Amino acid sequence: MTVQFLGAAGTVTGSKYLLEYAGKRIMIDCGLFQGLKELRERNWLPLPIDAATVDCVLLTHGHLDHVGYLPLLVKQGFRGKIHGTKPTLDITRLILLDSAKIHEEDAERANRYQYSKHHPAKPLYTSLEAERVFSFFQSELPDEWITIDPDISFRMRYNGHILGSVFIELKIAGKTIVFSGDLGRPDDPLLFDPRKPEHADVLFIESTYGNTVHPSDPELALRSAILSAAKKNGTIIIPSFAVERTQLIMYYLSKLRAEGQIPVLPVYMDSPMASHVLDVFTHNSDWHKLSPDDYTMMHDAVHLITNPQETERICLNTHPKIVIAAAGMASGGRILTYFEHFLGDSRSTVLLVGHQAEGTRGRALLDGAASIKMRGKFWPVHAEVLQIQGLSAHADRNELTDWLSDLETAPGKIFIVHGEKDGAEGLQKELQQHYNYRSTLPKLYEIYELPLESIVNTVLL
Repeated sequence: MTVQFLGAAGTVTGSKYLLEYAGKRIMIDCGLFQGLKELRERNWLPLPIDAATVDCVLLTHGHLDHVGYLPLLVKQGFRGKIHGTKPTLDITRLILLDSAKIHEEDAERANRYQYSKHHPAKPLYTSLEAERVFSFFQSELPDEWITIDPDISFRMRYNGHILGSVFIELKIAGKTIVFSGDLGRPDDPLLFDPRKPEHADVLFIESTYGNTVHPSDPELALRSAILSAAKKNGTIIIPSFAVERTQLIMYYLSKLRAEGQIPVLPVYMDSPMASHVLDVFTHNSDWHKLSPDDYTMMHDAVHLITNPQETERICLNTHPKIVIAAAGMASGGRILTYFEHFLGDSRSTVLLVGHQAEGTRGRALLDGAASIKMRGKFWPVHAEVLQIQGLSAHADRNELTDWLSDLETAPGKIFIVHGEKDGAEGLQKELQQHYNYRSTLPKLYEIYELPLESIVNTVLL
């Protein structure tokens, strides 16, 4: 068996891993690179493999950095099945159509204002190319073993990161290979606790927050930030991921307002995709904790924006308000329109509520940039920028370590993936200290051979 790291190695984006055994090629996740320009440019390159030879894709969840490359995989010749849970496939449809629309709009805007070096600028993929992916979808139930080949089977197990999210167990020639996906957190207000693996001969584990311990009370942190920002009587802008994070922010804000802990400011949620994700929550009630009363509370407290004209109207409104809009790292979407109007206003506040990858506008704001580039020009930053710790949907260092606590024996091989250098090295050190496990930090495009008969435990001697 071999594994090739086609993404999320040395970075948190572009998740793509290719397993090959006995002539079968299985891809786990198929995401877009985000952040640094040198990474984003890889999205425009064909994969260093023949896409037509990939037998199937297994999806851990529906975030763009795990599914966003699927239209290009199909365009390059893939014709196999794309397996995922029903909520994951529902969300993937929304993500891909939204991604395609953003790419089309960005290309159209670049051509209209002539700020691209490409003539003409083209979208990474179109809405039609995104739609072509859907015919390959195969919905799977959690915890059920699915046979790919007499020697290869897999099952998907709840891991609490976003709605429908799972970790994947593969059985290949009697060995168990585990891909963590993005791990969620215990005691999440919306989702159930992640399940834990009991056995892994080979383990791939994410490390987004491998060197971080999240604060214990994110609701209190959000309350404090809202109270501080509200004193300036300006607009509070929250760039938020449309899937799960936006719903979590809506839940917290509606709860805090109902309890009288924050001012009764107008709250707008400007993300058509996030509105559709609420519908996915409604149709997949077995996957989350939200009750009908929770839905009512959220809808009563938050006004959903339905069209770009309403976006412009809100931007021209100078009264204090809270706006939640995608994208979470300000890489695109309607959040940029709010930035254009409010980043230069010292009364405004930007609340960053999730991971900000290297090279993104969110990371630049977090690092104190005096200006950021949007839509072909630089915009000054006079708004206050605050980060709310603890709202991440990713497990922290201690939670990642605890996720391995039910393993009956040490994994024979551990790969630490989906993390920047500090996160990956932090988790590597923690696993060594806590369990005495040896692990590997793979690099992008590296190929590792895994001789199944000689996999031995990675406990340090």
